[in-house]
Amino acid sequence: MINIKGLRLKARMFYPFNEIVNFILANLALGFIILLIFMDDPFSSVKIFFIALGWAFAICATQWLGHGLIFEFLDKKISWIEKPVKRSLWGLVALIIYSTFAFYIIQMLFYYFVNGHTPNVSWQWIIGNVFYPVAISFVITLVFTAIGFFRAWKTSFIKAEKLNTEMMAYKYEVLRNQINPHFLFNSFNVLSDLVYEDQDLAVKFIQQLSKLFRYVLESREKELVSIMEEMEFVKSFSYLLQTRFEHKLKIDIDVSASDNEMIVPVSIQMLIENAVKHNEVSDAFPLKISIRKNNGYIETTNTLKAKKSNDNSTNTGLHNLRQQFAFFTSQEIEVEKTENNFTVKLPIITTETIAKQ
Repeated sequence: MINIKGLRLKARMFYPFNEIVNFILANLALGFIILLIFMDDPFSSVKIFFIALGWAFAICATQWLGHGLIFEFLDKKISWIEKPVKRSLWGLVALIIYSTFAFYIIQMLFYYFVNGHTPNVSWQWIIGNVFYPVAISFVITLVFTAIGFFRAWKTSFIKAEKLNTEMMAYKYEVLRNQINPHFLFNSFNVLSDLVYEDQDLAVKFIQQLSKLFRYVLESREKELVSIMEEMEFVKSFSYLLQTRFEHKLKIDIDVSASDNEMIVPVSIQMLIENAVKHNEVSDAFPLKISIRKNNGYIETTNTLKAKKSNDNSTNTGLHNLRQQFAFFTSQEIEVEKTENNFTVKLPIITTETIAKQ
């Protein structure tokens, strides 16, 4: 892609140049070197010099552009980090084939337009000198391979560091906001009432509260948890909320999953808390929340009756969740809003989806 202002080139096929002028100058310089090496007397006349320089420039430019395009294509198909040998071999074979073909085409065109020779006359000389583009291709392949592997390793390293930073920030936000003092205050108020009204229920309430905090503390060290672990935590959290709101809140959970199906910890709990935070929970407007597994997603749907004080919600929680899931899967979080319901679909993460990242 070329940006007209400054003629800056973004495509990797021009690497390491980001300006078309530099790319042209570099290939002219390489072409001049080729003249000195492979031609007996390129300076015998001005005409011969410019024809020879044009030929050498065409060879260099087509080789450079072709190598860049091939490497860009292969980088999308084969990972340097996961399959370095396969990536190197495919690159070598593809580049040698391309180099030979491109060299042949350039030679044919120059023989025809400069000397008037048709392909049936010039092809034997071209085939006899095909060693040169193959040698050039091999050298360029080594250079591009070294650069490509280093760039892939650097990108992988930066991505891992970014992941660690984001995960630490996310865990901090979970501890500070999701299990926040306001929630604790409400929970202990409910507990204080239960102690006098129903001691058996108070004991059960304490047990569920204990499970909730144990899970939060344990999940701090994990980037992903199994869906069934998360659902056990959600059940404890739901119990506390339903004890607090009684018949005004109904949470229906119907999820079963295998051990290798995972999710970002505390993500479903955040969606439930957001539903309670942003919607009325009253006798007139009871809040209903359902959690289902559907076609590779965990769907959390709640009835919609937004509080007037939350009309200007910033959706910060959903934004943070999108960033977390993006590290593990290319599937995006889906949000569906109708007049009566609000649904968030969290993609289920497996070892296969992580490997594709």
